Amino acid sequence: MSETIASPSPFAVARRTWLRLWNDPDTRSVIVGVIGMLLVHLLLLGTAPYLLRSDRVGSVIRPHSSSRQFNIEIAPEVFAPPRPKPPPNRFVETNPNAPENVPDKTNNFAAQNQQVAQEKPTPNGKSDRPAMEGQKEIHSTQIVSGMLDRPQPQTPVPPAPQTPKETARTAPRRQENPLSGFEKKIGEDADAFGTGKAAHVEGAKAIPEKIEGMQNAPVVEGATSAAPAIDPKHPRPRPMIVKSIQARPAIFEENKFGTQNVGVIGVSAEFSNYGAYLQRLVETVDREWRKIIADSTTYPTPGTHAIVKFQLNDKGVVSAIVNVESTAGDQGTQSCVSAITNRSPYGEWTDDMKAVLGKSQELTFSFYYQ
Repeated sequence: MSETIASPSPFAVARRTWLRLWNDPDTRSVIVGVIGMLLVHLLLLGTAPYLLRSDRVGSVIRPHSSSRQFNIEIAPEVFAPPRPKPPPNRFVETNPNAPENVPDKTNNFAAQNQQVAQEKPTPNGKSDRPAMEGQKEIHSTQIVSGMLDRPQPQTPVPPAPQTPKETARTAPRRQENPLSGFEKKIGEDADAFGTGKAAHVEGAKAIPEKIEGMQNAPVVEGATSAAPAIDPKHPRPRPMIVKSIQARPAIFEENKFGTQNVGVIGVSAEFSNYGAYLQRLVETVDREWRKIIADSTTYPTPGTHAIVKFQLNDKGVVSAIVNVESTAGDQGTQSCVSAITNRSPYGEWTDDMKAVLGKSQELTFSFYYQ
């Protein structure tokens, strides 16, 4: 009887060998180290094409070079540039008599740079407007009141012709005494000196003869001329008090808490072309409104008002009257609307105004009848 024993397959031999080596702790550590090294080499071989690019040669091949260079690229949407400071958006009217001064911080714009100030400081006051007494029911952009049109110089009225009765006034004659004394020559020489002796006479003057009259008569300058004539038919003009501020007559808005800055009254504001444009527009409308009222036969009821909202385009044209709220009646309301539309157009906007304001702006003007 015979038996045939088959030899084990190579896979089975390798499996038994691997199990025997893996069961040995020391051998297992060596196997893990070898496998880790193989993985690192494979990773380096996979990333070599990227590391050896021409734009990275300087940082990889020459890591210790003294002329290292690197670039950092940031996507534009990741770090956006800071937004520009928004322009001031509240129009105010400054004091034209106050000095030009750029304000520290304000949301106001106007026809000139100005720093807030007032004659009597408000303790710890931080307002950009001065403290003022005024009305609570209205909003006003003004801080001073004046006259837009400077008063014309008055033509002097010539005095009335003088009558004989007016010229009859004369000064009393004053007594005057000549210098007394005599002259005496000494010797026969024609050029000899002379002396004079005389008593002192009060009020003596160098006159040839004595004049008789009152000893203490008052001195009247121009006594023989006429006194200032007063003609009832041609009275002299009454002296006028000229206001030194060239600004619109104002209605003030009450502001209890002002500023601690002491000086000529002013309001914080930044200059802009739009501020200068609006100032001219406001003054033009104000003049036209007062002219319409002066030419009218009747005056609206005091205490009434009209609020007109309108569209002004970039050509300076009043393109539409949007809304009107009024308590001044038909005539008073129409006077306010006409004051705005009569002088249109008001001039084309500047380029920077167009860039900020666009094609048109909606404005609101308030008119108050006192």
